[in-house]
Amino acid sequence: MTTERREPPTTADERTMLEGWLEYHRQTLAWKCEGLTDAQLRTASVEPSTLSLMGLVRHMADVERGWFRRVLADEDAGPIHFTDEDPDGEFHLTEADTWAQARDTWQAEIEVARRVAADFGLDDLSKGRHRRTGEQFNLRWIYTHMIEEYARHNGHADLLRERIDGATGD
Repeated sequence: MTTERREPPTTADERTMLEGWLEYHRQTLAWKCEGLTDAQLRTASVEPSTLSLMGLVRHMADVERGWFRRVLADEDAGPIHFTDEDPDGEFHLTEADTWAQARDTWQAEIEVARRVAADFGLDDLSKGRHRRTGEQFNLRWIYTHMIEEYARHNGHADLLRERIDGATGD
């Protein structure tokens, strides 16, 4: 599988731009994981860190779920990979964790996020509230935050991928 990354158009309206950049960064993370074995995708950066490409994908599945399902739509959707006892559970991988499972879960959460967001305007407030702060957010803020979250973790993914097989690229 070859991941196709498309930059958003340079003259689009705001929503198209925000959705386009979010998709671009989702595609970038998929691209950084492409062509690697499960063992390579589980490879941590450097001790004591447990940061890995598979862990980043699992983390982003939980982030997608948290912002779009729990906050925006106010769904009762619990975490996928972490618990109160293990708040970084998405990064604590075992040999039983596979790329296929991580990718499919992540892609399923992205599909739900797209459907949920389609029912909201950029200025519409979330139906739910942030679990720690109790704040509501409009969709514009959520899109902007998600772009920031992916961009930051894609920087981590660049370094992880380079460490694994020397591959670099934007």
